[in-house]
Amino acid sequence: MTTNRRLGRRLIQLYVGLALYGASSGLLVQAGLGLEPWNVLHQGLAELTGLTIGVVSIIVGAAVLLLWIPLRQRPGLGTVSNVFVVGLAMDGTLAVVPAAHTLAVRVPLLALGIVLNGAATGLYIAARFGPGPRDGLMTGLHRRTGRSIRLMRTAVEITVVVTGFLLGGTIGVGTVLYALSIGPLAQLFLRVFDAPSASDGSTVVAAGQPRRAILRR
Repeated sequence: MTTNRRLGRRLIQLYVGLALYGASSGLLVQAGLGLEPWNVLHQGLAELTGLTIGVVSIIVGAAVLLLWIPLRQRPGLGTVSNVFVVGLAMDGTLAVVPAAHTLAVRVPLLALGIVLNGAATGLYIAARFGPGPRDGLMTGLHRRTGRSIRLMRTAVEITVVVTGFLLGGTIGVGTVLYALSIGPLAQLFLRVFDAPSASDGSTVVAAGQPRRAILRR
């Protein structure tokens, strides 16, 4: 595969993955059975401010990206794209998919959202254009403090979940199922969608992305 074709494949993989991630998050919102940790915070802030959850996601992502500066993290194309594409795709999905009101619809919608989220995570991470801003925050804290990624991720996600819940975000069985299943799902799809490494030294690729972290937004 030529360099241009390889780069083209990776770009498509990146943006399809980010769009599907936003769509999967929208499905979880409409299922109403609990959100992934950061979207609990986004939903709570949306309730507080009157903004859409997608717009809040973009604002929070941009704010988190600013925290990379003291952590000396280097963003990639995927990092910046993550901030905007995921939020826009989430709002787009919420505009076309109605909220579910019966368990017969909500449970399948929840399952679809979680599986699609795992696939989307594998797609955009395997494209190797840099982690999402929230992922980079966790890995940056890991490098600066010497604490494990698992500890940093747990501490950050507990903080955002509690804060989001207090602001009105949705926590439920979906939050627990997501936490238990997203790691194995992301690992599976990361292997499925693994893209060839860049060989042209492009600066849009953030180096050193740790696969063991199974980075999510």
